Amino acid sequence: MAVGRLRRDARSVRPIRRDAHRPERERDAGQRDEQLDDRARAAAGQTPDRDREHGLSVSDTSPVPELPMRDPRGHKGTFGTVAVVGGCARRESPMIGAPVLAARAALRGGCGLVRLVTPEPIIIQALSLTPSATGVAIPTDDEGTPGADRVVIEALTSADSIVVGPGLGTDHLKHHPIAELVRTTVEVGAPTVIDADGLNALVSGEMLHRVDLSRCVLTPHPGEYARLATARGIGADPTDEDERPEAAALLAKSLGCVVVLKGAGTVVSDGNRSWVCGHGHACLGTAGTGDVLAGLTGSLIAQHAERGMSLYDLSRIAVQAHALGGESWAQRKQAHAGLLASELADELPGVLAGLTAGGASPSRRA
Repeated sequence: MAVGRLRRDARSVRPIRRDAHRPERERDAGQRDEQLDDRARAAAGQTPDRDREHGLSVSDTSPVPELPMRDPRGHKGTFGTVAVVGGCARRESPMIGAPVLAARAALRGGCGLVRLVTPEPIIIQALSLTPSATGVAIPTDDEGTPGADRVVIEALTSADSIVVGPGLGTDHLKHHPIAELVRTTVEVGAPTVIDADGLNALVSGEMLHRVDLSRCVLTPHPGEYARLATARGIGADPTDEDERPEAAALLAKSLGCVVVLKGAGTVVSDGNRSWVCGHGHACLGTAGTGDVLAGLTGSLIAQHAERGMSLYDLSRIAVQAHALGGESWAQRKQAHAGLLASELADELPGVLAGLTAGGASPSRRA
């Protein structure tokens, strides 16, 4: 995912003052000032006042919250369990890397345990790449199409958060079992990050009108956003820098969830407010970095959602840490490209230390 360095300073925005009794010429000048203010708000990631009147989100320019200090007396059960549901065992399009990267990022994000829930034909390979994770095999048919059984459901039910979608594949979305697996995952009721092919399954399985997404974080890139938005009758452009905060807010409000609209200046919205990340680096534009973000988000949710932090704020922290990880790698390597997603995951512990109360670099929250 390519994330541009887009600095936004809300203090540069002047308040709009309207006076119905001004002479016509002054009123015209005031309208021009208002248009300039709207442009300034767009540059700052804010939404104009007229959008507030129509119920759209307002800009959130607050610093990213700090993570609480880690309990020095804690153990792996203290810090939450993340279930990562993904991977594809179909011979023509096998995918192992995506769920492995999500699992690695979840572990690097500090959770106590990761449960890798992946199709049975590839689970041994997946676990060999992530030996710190435990595994649950998803049964498959002769073509490798997965489905949920009692063991899988139990594994999901006992998790503190779920990440579903990395590497599930798209060529078999026409088959009922894959959409059913995603539906079952969401209906477990645990806070769930839906990414990649999980988002495509929501659309193909016509689930957007039938499942409760209120405890979900959706992490679409612009193409995935477009499919979701079309299904909900939303016409916002997820690639237009000025429209992106509104686009994320419209989808979040429509589905009743948190939306993380990835891209240059990643946007996080809960439908009422939208925050734009001001950090990042071009090195992040490589395969697998989105899987890292999904795993990290699930990890922070597993650790902190039950302790009072909102899905919205935890998503902001994950996006910020992800972006800073790219910056950290680029600075250390003195490079603009060549980042591996696994390397990004390995940057996370140091970055998260700076986003934790009492950490080394609290200024990086801005």
